Amino acid sequence: MKTAKIIGIIAGIMLTGTPAFAQDSGELGYAKGALGYDALVAGQNKLALQQLEAAEKVDANDPARLINLGQVYARMGRTGDAARMFMTAMQSNRNFDLVLADGTVINSRDAADQALQNLNSQFAGR
Repeated sequence: MKTAKIIGIIAGIMLTGTPAFAQDSGELGYAKGALGYDALVAGQNKLALQQLEAAEKVDANDPARLINLGQVYARMGRTGDAARMFMTAMQSNRNFDLVLADGTVINSRDAADQALQNLNSQFAGR
């Protein structure tokens, strides 16, 4: 199984609401900006969305892309779209390990599942 470092989505959603990552860039293995990492860290959700949508070299069904899109959508109040992204990442034929900011290694399916659970908890708490 491939290990990839992407945005620390679970650490971000569960702990601070801000993505966290141990590296200067959470887009190792991807073109800079392809996952909207820097824009997400800076809280620039519209820019992150533009970068994610424009990333031609990243497969539309890449779990890292889907999870980050879900994060952006959740921040923009598009909870239905966020949930769809997380569910698609969970059900993807592709999966790999994500290394979070705290060093935790989690499978992309599990990360998407936790993000969806957190989204549902936030929605239910309203």
